[in-house]
Amino acid sequence: MHSAVILLHTDDNVVVCRRSVVAGERILVDGSEDLIARSNVEIGHKLARVALPSLAKVIKYGAPIGSMTTAAEAGEWVHLHNMKSDYIDVHTRAVTGDHK
Repeated sequence: MHSAVILLHTDDNVVVCRRSVVAGERILVDGSEDLIARSNVEIGHKLARVALPSLAKVIKYGAPIGSMTTAAEAGEWVHLHNMKSDYIDVHTRAVTGDHK
């Protein structure tokens, strides 16, 4: 049986849900670590592998993908409500028709 999450790189501080998880669910990570999901989280979304303080870099694929805007405990959902991209100004972009 596969774990509910996948660890994409050993240096990652987040894991990605392979299926939806429910609050309180105990999740085995990479055969050795346990996480307790702190909320319901949909497939494809991230969970904090460890406690992440505000301003901490979010590491996925072994590389930084953004920074925490608020702290998250291990097992907490990590998404646009508590992290931001370090590479684009906003998380949504309107289509402007300007393709320069």
